Amino acid sequence: MDLNQVTLPVSNMDKAVAFYQVLGFTLIVDTPHYARFECLIGQSTFSLSLEPEPTMNGVVIYFEHAELDCWVSDLQAKGIEFAQLPKDERYLWREAVLFDPSGNKLKLYWAGDNRLNPPWRVKS
Repeated sequence: MDLNQVTLPVSNMDKAVAFYQVLGFTLIVDTPHYARFECLIGQSTFSLSLEPEPTMNGVVIYFEHAELDCWVSDLQAKGIEFAQLPKDERYLWREAVLFDPSGNKLKLYWAGDNRLNPPWRVKS
């Protein structure tokens, strides 16, 4: 089994599409009510769905990049604001936090081998 995509609700499609393009994702589907992006590495995608009513959810989307600090600096130079700059977390990931124009929470991170093999991984 493989994860196909995650869809985020957005309140303004034009602003949302522009935001994710600034982050560097490749737009592969563009309609007034739906957009889909390809991630820079691998075969993962994610999409945006225009929602007439604001939705509150507890979903956090994580995007991994080996050069996290450089990526964040580049994004700041393009006007992207962060709620948290890159910081080493207790669970051995380095993370930065930001919100898209619709309020969806994003974490840009680097975990290296700890993403799939943390010291507390369940033994099989």
